Amino acid sequence: MRFLVTGGAGFIGSNYVRHLLATDPEAQVTNLDKLTYAGNRASVADLEGDPRYQFLQGDICDPDQVAEAVAGHDVVVNFAAETHVDRSIVEPLEAVRTNTVGVATLAEAARRAGVGRFLQVGTDEEYGTISDGSFAEDDRLEPSSPYSAGKAGGSLVALAYAATHKLDVVVTRCTNNYGPYQFPEKVIPLFVTNLMDGHKVPLYGSGGNIRDWLYVLDHCSAIDLVLRRGQTGAIYNIGGGNEVTNLELTRRILAAFGAGEDRIEFVADRPGHDWRYSLDTTRVRELGWAPAHDFDQGLAETIAWYREHEDWWRPMKPAGATRTLDHGR
Repeated sequence: MRFLVTGGAGFIGSNYVRHLLATDPEAQVTNLDKLTYAGNRASVADLEGDPRYQFLQGDICDPDQVAEAVAGHDVVVNFAAETHVDRSIVEPLEAVRTNTVGVATLAEAARRAGVGRFLQVGTDEEYGTISDGSFAEDDRLEPSSPYSAGKAGGSLVALAYAATHKLDVVVTRCTNNYGPYQFPEKVIPLFVTNLMDGHKVPLYGSGGNIRDWLYVLDHCSAIDLVLRRGQTGAIYNIGGGNEVTNLELTRRILAAFGAGEDRIEFVADRPGHDWRYSLDTTRVRELGWAPAHDFDQGLAETIAWYREHEDWWRPMKPAGATRTLDHGR
């Protein structure tokens, strides 16, 4: 089977490409990536010699590039996105363009090429915040940032292609991922690399916001299962079941470095910062999926990876880049 994986040089995409080649000996993978700030060809450098793997640089918003890339493939898995909430606050138009118009461009090319299945990778942030309980797949979408609004638009466009054009679409929505090859602007690699360099860690507000953490390889196995066994037109929530406050996450990272809370720098909260995300994962678990990584185990492995791969993250983290982005206020 021929897979087109878009955004395959990014964090989750690169892990999925590697997972796919390792677990499916019949898979042939084309990786289409624009190579923006978070897309790094070094993340898939170890795959370059595999005859089943091909890399293409391109933009999912470019209809000509997309049509050429999609041709001849059986499956499209779309990870390509502007994935950073902070950047979407600063540059909202680019986030919405890629996350919604890019999906429409891909879906149209997939329809024209007769692609067998189209999987759109979404996020729990499409639902917005929830104080109690967990979001189910048919709950209302109430995104709070340009990033999540763009992602919600992309999911809806993909599902519209299933309804209108009978394109075989499945959609996944996941909680916060962590693991190797994550751009060092995100909270876990930012905090880990800051501590490695002797800097403080910038924590939004009081640190009370709650996130559910999902190890990236568990996410990859869930995506692959949904791709192969998911129902056409269905949405599948994917979560790790590891809800902790940002302050508790920070304390666990500090403990791994033998550091105290004097290394925390509390900073002004992010605009529109959702309080809590939580997903009901019954549907994907009924397909036979369950996470394989305990949170503490996965966090320890992630910290060890960044310690051992400074050559990967150092070029992407300019000297002095120890804080989250300025939101223009």
